[in-house]
Amino acid sequence: MDWGTELWDQFEVLERHTQWGLDLLDRYVKFVKERTEVEQAYAKQLRSLVKKYMPKRPGKDDPESKFSQQQSFVQILQEVNDFAGQRELVAENLSVHVCLEVAKYSQEMKQERKMHFQEGRRAQQQLESGFKQLENSKRKFERDCREAEKAAQTAERLDQDINATKADVEKAKQQAHLRSHMAEESKNEYAAQLQRFNRDQAHFYFSQMPQIFNKLQDMDERRATHLGAGYRLLSEAELQVVPIIAKCLEGMKVAADAVDAKNDSQVLIELHKSGFARPGDVEFEDFSQPMNRVPSDSSLGTPSDGRPELRGPGRSRAKRWPFGKKNKTVVTEDFSHLPPEQQRKRLQQQLEERNRELQKEIDQREALKKMKDVYEKTPQMGDPASLEPQITETLNNIERLKLEVQKYEAWLAEAESRVLSNRGDTLGRHTRPPDPPASAPPDSSSNGNNGSQDNKESSEEPPSEEGQDAPIYTEFDEDFEEEPASPIGHCVAIYHFEGSSEGTISMAEGEDLSLMEEDKGDGWTRVRRKQGGEGYVPTSYLRVTLN
Repeated sequence: MDWGTELWDQFEVLERHTQWGLDLLDRYVKFVKERTEVEQAYAKQLRSLVKKYMPKRPGKDDPESKFSQQQSFVQILQEVNDFAGQRELVAENLSVHVCLEVAKYSQEMKQERKMHFQEGRRAQQQLESGFKQLENSKRKFERDCREAEKAAQTAERLDQDINATKADVEKAKQQAHLRSHMAEESKNEYAAQLQRFNRDQAHFYFSQMPQIFNKLQDMDERRATHLGAGYRLLSEAELQVVPIIAKCLEGMKVAADAVDAKNDSQVLIELHKSGFARPGDVEFEDFSQPMNRVPSDSSLGTPSDGRPELRGPGRSRAKRWPFGKKNKTVVTEDFSHLPPEQQRKRLQQQLEERNRELQKEIDQREALKKMKDVYEKTPQMGDPASLEPQITETLNNIERLKLEVQKYEAWLAEAESRVLSNRGDTLGRHTRPPDPPASAPPDSSSNGNNGSQDNKESSEEPPSEEGQDAPIYTEFDEDFEEEPASPIGHCVAIYHFEGSSEGTISMAEGEDLSLMEEDKGDGWTRVRRKQGGEGYVPTSYLRVTLN
């Protein structure tokens, strides 16, 4: 079924329908354009939201970035930012493939429709013009017939009138003959015009207009098909980004699963562990009887000025109450304003940085030497003397960095001695097991008993000079920021060890461990287990490999 056959007489209906189809096409383009604006605004708001909640400081300068909770939140923000990018991609695809292409196609359809209807109107005008000519020839034939009949009646009347002259009769007969001849010509003209109009009308209704209507039908069907394809592009633009959006959502899920509460607790310890030893018991001072009171080494005294002071012999620095308000102190180059453990870590970092800079300068010096040798052998490549200033500057940098390395090594050795002193005091007070013999691992049951005996003996011995000189608490900046320690190597447990005492950690034979701190001469090495947990184990129980 086609429009030319079934709708041959519905020219105005087809004109309205095709116009409605083009209007629908334009409405869809406008809808997609507004949808694109919505997507762009949504993506812009998402990016603004991500920017608002994204940490301002770089990760290495932000201690909060060390926690898995913060890392997961940052990852979620990044996934949301990627999600916003996909919404922008949807908007771009809709703008290019729907708005521009469909709008361009709509203009083409409008031009084609205009051409078809102009052709149809011209055909209608031609048919109407032929019909007017037919009507004119018909009226002329009718008029000439009446005139001929009237002239014939006049001639007959004069012919019968006895008073009429012969000349008048002849004249009337000639006029009647002329009118009859004109009527005959009008009849022939009318017959020819009628035949021509019928032929044109048949061509109009059975050939010309059906062809135009069929062209309009083909145009409208192509428009509807293209509009359907435009509808499909709307969903395809979404389906195109579904895999990436799914990855974004999966990334958010992975970030949620990455939150490790135990590890965050360990990170907090690594960031803020001071390394100080716990204060000892405060002895009772009996003021009821006059006597020379000698407070214990670990007691907190109260001098005449009312400030707490450590009054044991050999103590030169005041012990600070750990829960009091800490005043900010001046940052020093050797980080002595920090607690012992944090000071050691900072010094270790500075030493590693200086060593890297030193190695870089040494490599640069070697490169300059090689370049100088090449210039000396091949003068046309360059002047060897031009490299002397750079070589001299590099040598000066090497000497300066070597001095700094020596300085930081000395400070680091002093800080490590403080950490070991405080650690020895703490472990001895909390029943740290003795170092096991190198030949075989100790028995778990005897390990605890020996530790108790050693603890008992150590409690009876007077404090060493090193312990007296080591400060318990010093003022430090409570706002310092530190990165959690990273492994310096790995090790394998040769024997099983049951870490039942505080400060130690259990390990199984053959277990892989991360090396966090080397043996400092006390027979203990600090390690970290893969499943979490960190502590000290006997060095003789390990096979160590440094990075």
